[in-house]
Amino acid sequence: MGNLLNKEPPPPLVLVPPIFDFPPLAARTRMLVPAYDLLFGKLALQCLFEDYMEDARNFSMRIMLKPLEDPHVDLAATISGPLNERKDISAVFHWQRELEDPNSFAEVFVSTSEPFFQIKSCVYHPKLGLGIFGFLPCSTKRRTCSENSGFIGMRYGSEKLSVGASFDPFPLSFGFPGCAWVVGRTGRLCAGVLYKPPGISKGRMSIWEPKNWNWAVSYVVGSGSPLSPSFSFALELAANSELIASFYRHLVVQRRVKNPFEANQIVGITNYVDFGIELKTRIDDYKPTVGDYRPSFQMAASWQANKNILIKGKIGSSLSSLALAFKSWWKPSFTFSITAVNNLSGGGTSFGFGIRIEDLREPRYERADPNYVMLTPTKEHLAEGVLREFGTQPMFQSNVESGNFEGLPTELKPMWKII
Repeated sequence: MGNLLNKEPPPPLVLVPPIFDFPPLAARTRMLVPAYDLLFGKLALQCLFEDYMEDARNFSMRIMLKPLEDPHVDLAATISGPLNERKDISAVFHWQRELEDPNSFAEVFVSTSEPFFQIKSCVYHPKLGLGIFGFLPCSTKRRTCSENSGFIGMRYGSEKLSVGASFDPFPLSFGFPGCAWVVGRTGRLCAGVLYKPPGISKGRMSIWEPKNWNWAVSYVVGSGSPLSPSFSFALELAANSELIASFYRHLVVQRRVKNPFEANQIVGITNYVDFGIELKTRIDDYKPTVGDYRPSFQMAASWQANKNILIKGKIGSSLSSLALAFKSWWKPSFTFSITAVNNLSGGGTSFGFGIRIEDLREPRYERADPNYVMLTPTKEHLAEGVLREFGTQPMFQSNVESGNFEGLPTELKPMWKII
């Protein structure tokens, strides 16, 4: 009885909200694309520049459902198109062998646009680091290029090295690989080369043609976990004619919060801030005509204020966009986004809208102390619930920094260790 009367008040805590979309949908099929396309910040920049950024006068709706009876499978259906025109409809049935390992999977894709029916799959052996992957459009009117003829390939991946190649399954490339890459990293430095000819022609088969090769180098800091700040700077020479410089920064910051719906010991909240820049310019002897070509530039930033609100802004060479997304973590969750697109050349401002319905993961806050020293995963929404979790092992920030993510929920761990 004395212990109950002298019970110490719960320690002050900081909310750690779930990420709006983590891992991103593009990460589910990353084994189908070269590691070169993922290592140099391309996936992070793609999500920053495109997610919730609807096109002008465009509407999109996405429904993602996972049955409780079998969490290894899910279905994602998408409707998108101009507001006053015919919409494209597609659906993807996704099967994943392991819940926390997205590297072995199979997908069946159907769509109202060509190709109408596709099969994608990858089988990866984590101990050997070997994988076999493939993509086959099963219903298409013509197979005149690698994009609509599909491909099959093999890859090797570890924490330091990735090597792979893919081939057309039909006799269009005369036995030459349609794509091949070698990517490696040591410490914070990464370098890679990609062989990817641009089209189907005899000239494209020459490995000595400089335009068939892309080269890149990057400097990367961070673990890849949303709880860890990260930094990435990359330089790429594409097709011996275009220089691409990119920068990506992920910040984890805390701010004080006064929420009447939370317990008194909730004193702050963790926010996620992302910032990215990409610049493309030609370096060859190409002489453009007036208005034909100019350097491409885009810069974007996003701020997730809590588990419900995400704000994003982007500015480019010809367009600027501002997006606001609101997410309700019901069961299933519901996300509404609106994007204002301004044409910098004088075309005025127009709007795009998006709706997402998702039933793929648990809606929950995590709890951390105000100095971000201890992280205790729990589904309890009250601070007293943390104290009742007698079997929970706290995770200290030093463990996060050293790469020990075993005590964290899946969505707060790094997306992958292999490249």
